[in-house]
Amino acid sequence: MEPNNSAPRILPRFAKLFAAAIAVPLAVHAALDTAKIDSLTGLKGTWNEAEKVHKVTQPRNDLPIAIDGWTMPPFMGLTSWAAFTEGGKAEVMLAGDLVLFEDEVNPVMSAAFDAGLSVTALHNHFFFDQPRIYFMHIGGEGMLEQMAKGVRAALAKQKEIRAAQPQPAKVFGSAFAPTRNAITGATINSALGTKGQANNGMFKVVVGREVKMPCGCMMAKEMGVNTWASFAGTDDNAVVDGDFAVLEDELQPVLKSLRAQSINIVAIHHHMTHEQPRMLFLHYWGRGSVDALSRGLKQTLDAQKAVAAQQHQQKEAKP
Repeated sequence: MEPNNSAPRILPRFAKLFAAAIAVPLAVHAALDTAKIDSLTGLKGTWNEAEKVHKVTQPRNDLPIAIDGWTMPPFMGLTSWAAFTEGGKAEVMLAGDLVLFEDEVNPVMSAAFDAGLSVTALHNHFFFDQPRIYFMHIGGEGMLEQMAKGVRAALAKQKEIRAAQPQPAKVFGSAFAPTRNAITGATINSALGTKGQANNGMFKVVVGREVKMPCGCMMAKEMGVNTWASFAGTDDNAVVDGDFAVLEDELQPVLKSLRAQSINIVAIHHHMTHEQPRMLFLHYWGRGSVDALSRGLKQTLDAQKAVAAQQHQQKEAKP
């Protein structure tokens, strides 16, 4: 009977498989170089072994913030944070929430976009806050260095604003105080390809979308699923406020387009639940001439449409 030589061959194979198995968590931890995250963000973080997450924080303690008349410690919910974990398609995934005063929101949002981050929500957490505080949620997936530097860039912009003006501003630049409303609606209709409605010198356009609710009912323009823009002031000195109804894949292109036109974002949230497809809403406020504002909105609508066109092309290209 010949000797069984399989055992000696099996042992080296087992050793290789074992080495490969333990290399996976080591590689994961290597992707989350916690010291590098701390260094690049400029913040000291903590590692959560159970969730494999490294989280850096920055308490908002540069100015006292009163909630309901009480000067609230940052521990109670006034701390900016960013958390890093292993990415699925890239080195790391990032999620975070930045505590911002009103005059910091849009410059910080632009800084986040410039650094390659996404902005996924903008809202309040409190009532009767003095000064008013907003919370901007950020996210992203990419190389650790890019994501960490993005967090640092966003927080650096916030600090830059406060260094230049210690107290938060109460208006966008200068107060908007037109002596009359005299908007030329034809300019807006021509730019946007719409037919709006005039009211006492003001002008409003509404573009409807459609979603299906769990009851099978359709919600569209008159039920509140719409993008709209209202103009006041004069053709040379106007304000536009409104709301964009966007699908999730449209959110970042629309936000970036509006910020590129120097139009301010004031809220990002949902209006319904369980709708199909999922619809998000972002509210905005812009100042300038009617012509410039209309052209900016048209560019944003085009950027929104380009997402659907790209998705259609990708679907057609699949075998």
